[in-house]
Amino acid sequence: MEVKRQAARSLVQRLSSESERIRTDATCELRLLSKHDPDSRLFIAEAGAVPLLVQSLYSVEANAQENAVATLFNISISHREPLMSMPVLVDALGHVLRHPKSPSAAQTAAATLHSLLVVDAYRPIIGSKPHLLTPLIHLIQYSDSPTRSIKDGLKALFGVSLYPLNRSRLVELGVVPPLFNLVVKDSRIGIVEDSTAVIAQVAGCYESVEAFRQVAGVKVLVDLLDVSTGSTIRVKENAVSALLNLLQCGGVDAGEDVREMGFAWDGILEVAETGSAKAKTRANDLLNLIGERERRFGTYPASSPS
Repeated sequence: MEVKRQAARSLVQRLSSESERIRTDATCELRLLSKHDPDSRLFIAEAGAVPLLVQSLYSVEANAQENAVATLFNISISHREPLMSMPVLVDALGHVLRHPKSPSAAQTAAATLHSLLVVDAYRPIIGSKPHLLTPLIHLIQYSDSPTRSIKDGLKALFGVSLYPLNRSRLVELGVVPPLFNLVVKDSRIGIVEDSTAVIAQVAGCYESVEAFRQVAGVKVLVDLLDVSTGSTIRVKENAVSALLNLLQCGGVDAGEDVREMGFAWDGILEVAETGSAKAKTRANDLLNLIGERERRFGTYPASSPS
């Protein structure tokens, strides 16, 4: 272990060189070391690499930015505290998302955020920064973004949305339209699953009622529950969670959406019968809630359980 510690120290020392070439080569070696040797990640952080790597995130050179953010990502897999103990890190990742020197740099910045968001305590910190959330939303907004970038952006947004107070902020920043756009228009493998996972979380705030209404979100979710659309069980489970959260958080204002949800009755029943244990519970909660709202608002499901 001491040999590994010394090797990490030597490379980190080279990050302080006045020579740009030496710094770039050292960053590249740190990236490879942190990727292939998990034990080295803590040694790299302990040697003082984090602030120097953060500086490289602002580099105008694509190679320097890519290698620096990849090294930070590798460290975050095993040791998140050394990264989050430096407040400027999150802002620097936001800079990479806003000014990436390559698609790879933006994708890895999003992946790093997703890795950090595994820790509950970091979610309110990251979610409090609109200048970080906005470029994440932009990352999933453009159809020419690489699939991996969109998926890592969605995973980061999912991590942010797990903290309830972040959901209204995401809605205010405009996350709902691009999420539903991905569901409706993007056919790449896994995109609909990941998009609906975020939608289900975002639905858990009052502000989502009107935002969903503006994009016909309930209709889209109901369509996903239609057996003829061929949605995966994961997508159906996410749709059920989204509809349940929408009704629970929307209160009376979500009442007019109940009639639309009635057309999803068969799909909800399918999740109640074949979904995961958690999904079955949520599906039954949704069926009960729809029934209660139907009695209140005078509507009825499109079909009834046999």
